[in-house]
Amino acid sequence: MFNLLSRAPSSAKNDILSGLTVALALIPEAVAFAFVANVEPLVGLYAAFIVGLITAIFGGRPGMISGATGALAVVMVSLVLDHGVEYLFATVLLMGLLQILAGVFKLGKFIRMVPHPVMLGFVNGLAIVIFLAQLGQFKVPDGAGGQMWMTGSALYIMLGLVALTMAIIHFLPKLTTAVPSSLVAIVTVTGLVIGLDLEARTVLDFLKGMTGNEAATIAGGLPQFHIPMVPFNLETLQIIFPYALILAAIGLIESLLTLSLIDEITETRGHSNKECIGQGAANVTCGFFGAMGGCAMIGQSMININSGGRSRLSGISAALMLLAFIIFASSLIEMIPLAALVGVMFMVVLGTFEWASFKMMKRVPLSDAFVIVLVSGVTVITDLAIAVCVGVIVSALVFAWQHAKHIYTTNYIDKEGSKVYELHGPLFFGSVKNFADLFDVKNDPKDVIVEFKYSRVADHSAIEAIDSLADKYNKAGKKLHLRHLSKDCTELLHKARDLVEVNVIEDPTYKVASDKLA
Repeated sequence: MFNLLSRAPSSAKNDILSGLTVALALIPEAVAFAFVANVEPLVGLYAAFIVGLITAIFGGRPGMISGATGALAVVMVSLVLDHGVEYLFATVLLMGLLQILAGVFKLGKFIRMVPHPVMLGFVNGLAIVIFLAQLGQFKVPDGAGGQMWMTGSALYIMLGLVALTMAIIHFLPKLTTAVPSSLVAIVTVTGLVIGLDLEARTVLDFLKGMTGNEAATIAGGLPQFHIPMVPFNLETLQIIFPYALILAAIGLIESLLTLSLIDEITETRGHSNKECIGQGAANVTCGFFGAMGGCAMIGQSMININSGGRSRLSGISAALMLLAFIIFASSLIEMIPLAALVGVMFMVVLGTFEWASFKMMKRVPLSDAFVIVLVSGVTVITDLAIAVCVGVIVSALVFAWQHAKHIYTTNYIDKEGSKVYELHGPLFFGSVKNFADLFDVKNDPKDVIVEFKYSRVADHSAIEAIDSLADKYNKAGKKLHLRHLSKDCTELLHKARDLVEVNVIEDPTYKVASDKLA
């Protein structure tokens, strides 16, 4: 029902027009996130330009849009309040260096190990977060320094313009795909408001409400080179490093999950390690040009993809047009009704949310359904990085619990009279108790062989279980042999190494993750 993906072929025209649409949608988001972080609007707008441009050129995912984000802003605000904005610039600089190191050491590939239920929960939770964020546009100043919900004609006009925007975006592609429907909707609604002189809140009204300044504007010049004015000593490092580490982790998690989502939608493959380096380079640049830093933006990325943007040109166009708006056309952008931008974001919500997950709930294991709901809820309540970490941990625990029950042996006496326990299933912390119960030390013959051809020694708990079993057989005056252990398993064994009997030629080789995936 809500398949909003543009089927228009990739072209320079589509990329440039899509970039224009994205640039218009970036402005209120960047301003809002700047105020969340307690910094000036231009600090957020410059971040959207710098991060958007550099990641579009050097990142690993063409078509993905990056800029200032709320997930980072909520972490930055305490640093700014406690130490000032100069410490924020230093932190963003260090954050970028950490992200570059993550790319150099090829850590980006591990995002491929995020389970699919966690991805579904991430997408659904993010759609809800985007939706809830738009509800703030239905509030107006109450005259006492607070906010109140719209009522009366103002509310009806707002709802009508939002509905018109959504209708244009939905139905125009059925008639033509020559221009992005989102851009047509924004231009049409803006012209309607100006032509009919409707009382509708604009980007300028939003900016005035956020600043409390009637002279507020998004106008500005080029970003200026600026070395963070902080003492370059150990004390400064102790202040900024914890923030930089958290921001780097959140930025990479959000960026790489967005990359995976765009991969799935476009049926292409991005490069996660290259994206880490691109994000890091962008944030280092932000640190030197007085910007708040950022990461991938799923909402704007979806607008870009839905509008036909596929190549790096779309992201470059969005960034350059945003800068052009700041320098040359701020007065025109400030006239855009917020209702048009809200309508665009509502359509992003409808296209982002995995509606099929409701039907899927009945068909997948209960544990997977729980993970989807859990990650969605944690995303809404806290932030994306925490939600993904919680989802991965819960999925891993469920996996461990289920596979702990899958260990068993088939037993026989070989031609030398030794009893062979042919072990099936992984030996790890969850299965060590069941493993110990599989052996009959008292009644076994003098020579016992544990065949690991169909098993895998996974962790230190497994080593201790094997060592404990060897001790039991030693005390009973019997000898235990371990056969067909893989090379990495053999290296893990220490205490029982004099008892190990390994056939190196037949040992399998195991690999967990390949750099080729990144």
